[in-house]
Amino acid sequence: MSDFGKKKLYSDGFSIDESSFEDIEEEMPQTNVSPVKEFLEWLEVLSVAMICVVLVFSFFFRVATISGNSMLNTLHNGDKVIITNLNYEPRQGDIVVVSRNIENSAEGETESQEPIIKRVIAVGGQTVDIDFEKGIVYVDGAPLKEKYLGSPTNKSGDVEFPIYVPKGHIFILGDNRMDSLDSRFSVIGKGGIVDNRYVLGHAVYRFFPFNQIGELK
Repeated sequence: MSDFGKKKLYSDGFSIDESSFEDIEEEMPQTNVSPVKEFLEWLEVLSVAMICVVLVFSFFFRVATISGNSMLNTLHNGDKVIITNLNYEPRQGDIVVVSRNIENSAEGETESQEPIIKRVIAVGGQTVDIDFEKGIVYVDGAPLKEKYLGSPTNKSGDVEFPIYVPKGHIFILGDNRMDSLDSRFSVIGKGGIVDNRYVLGHAVYRFFPFNQIGELK
């Protein structure tokens, strides 16, 4: 084949000599990777991946184990959930973990250092009222549709309603309204109102027990 036949010409002024590819294929050495070396390479890749997972969970995610029954029927004692505080701002309806020096139960001891997990009922700028006879929670005058509740909100605490939630704070309640120490009690936060700075994170996903894995709502 002539030199012209060996080359492909392109309109932008360069050509590729196809014979050079034949030379590369002929000269490419055949190498055999030992099983031990291949195993060590895979082990290195897995080690890096594990380190990345640990770093991600250390800085962006945490694992929390539910203690108590204050979030029934949404969460049960012993459930394990993933919480995140990455660029998180509390929103109404979110399930949050709050750093407090109280038990996650209405009958719990007030000396405990256990964090609590509750649902955000109202955020800064909103007003909460509760009709304990009817068991209905109102936010800004509108009744909440709380499909997650196992029982209505008939149990009161020592906080007087209606109550206004200032900016940078939240009002929280447990889903199990008959057994939850929450914003109905003045020992929570400041007179029932929790500063956003005490929020450790947003509970987003349950991964144990395995038959209940899924997003939290």
